[in-house]
Amino acid sequence: MVLAMSRAARAASRLVPEIPMLRRSSKQAAAAAEEVAVPAQFVCPISLDLMRDPVTAPTGITYDRESVEGWLARGNARCPVTGRPLRLADLVPNHATRRMIQDWCVANRASGVELVRTPKVPLSDAAAAEAVATVSAAARRGDAAACGAAAARARALGKESDRNRRSLVAAGAARALAAAFGRLAGERAGALGDVLAALTVFFPLDDEARRCIASPASLKSLVSAMSHGELPARAGAAVVLREVASSADAHTLEAVLRTPGMCDALVDLVRNPVSTQATKAALVTAYYLAAASDRAAARLAECGAVSVLVEALVDADKGTSEKALAALDGVLCADAGLAAARAHALAVPVLVKKMFRVSDMATDFAVSALWRLCRAGDAAAAACRAEALRVGAFQKLLLLLQVGCGGVTKERASELLKMLNGSKGSVECVETVDFKGLKRPF
Repeated sequence: MVLAMSRAARAASRLVPEIPMLRRSSKQAAAAAEEVAVPAQFVCPISLDLMRDPVTAPTGITYDRESVEGWLARGNARCPVTGRPLRLADLVPNHATRRMIQDWCVANRASGVELVRTPKVPLSDAAAAEAVATVSAAARRGDAAACGAAAARARALGKESDRNRRSLVAAGAARALAAAFGRLAGERAGALGDVLAALTVFFPLDDEARRCIASPASLKSLVSAMSHGELPARAGAAVVLREVASSADAHTLEAVLRTPGMCDALVDLVRNPVSTQATKAALVTAYYLAAASDRAAARLAECGAVSVLVEALVDADKGTSEKALAALDGVLCADAGLAAARAHALAVPVLVKKMFRVSDMATDFAVSALWRLCRAGDAAAAACRAEALRVGAFQKLLLLLQVGCGGVTKERASELLKMLNGSKGSVECVETVDFKGLKRPF
């Protein structure tokens, strides 16, 4: 496929994700489809892929809508090909080209080319404002059912396209949904679940929306949704809570911690997962809370966070491992967390295992957590040091310092080596590739 395009357009193409062009339903179709040459006039100059929703700029250049809107959204104000000024409002749907593309797709369907469907009309600013106003009006009336339905519609519109989402965000969708959740706190769980699901589409939340969700009534409803709601509502509540906690505002985190049942609900989401997204959101929120105060770390430990985190780490993927290690390191700042971890048969082996082959972030938290467990001078810490030696921590720490680490991790790894050195000759070490030979307490 040969396209004549400017240097600016070629640079733009590297910034835009590729849009899938062909669907291969079988090996034979894939082989045939690879031989189909897409006509140059059907290719977007930005993405270099078949256009699905062609729009024409005043410069006479036709682009795929998603690609050119993404180009403009990143702050570019000129046509990628001609360099002339270009605004979003200047784009006009090119129906003739779209019909020709659809005809070409139909003619090449036997070769595995996917049919390009007729795109939906993007949401206008007026329609976006009306959708947001409908949510707010229903919430002011206290009509939970109508508010839930309006929120579900806003969510569907926002998920249709990035253009729709931006229009709804500009119309204040996040603030309206957050305020609606606060007004309807304690109402029907189904309606509140719809509001939460819609709210997740319009992240990041601004300060006003965060304040609405951080009110006592809203936080209480989030705990109720995480503990007793349907699966989508539980996941939505966890994700919204993570977004609120990520502000790292001390007052907000204190309000979250003071909410009855909050720590129990977070720990239970990790103990009994409803989705990977909800689990990771709960772990991140737990980390923010534990990092904010020792009181929060102690409260999480009292709720059984240590055993839940350790057991979740055994077979966790990279993302979950990083977040669980961060939360565990935070909980170990409390004496109750240390006591629970030192009493858990898998705590030290898991930390040593996760010290390598996950990520730099996981290494940092694993070393920090192991350092907390081993640094005291009592019998429990001595037992942790002996266990760490048995499962190969000394060799791993040496390797870690050799391959390079910096800052606090380097300091703590060095301290750990000194702690372990005294017992190194009296303990038999084992490989920590897996835990098949260890007796689990669960």
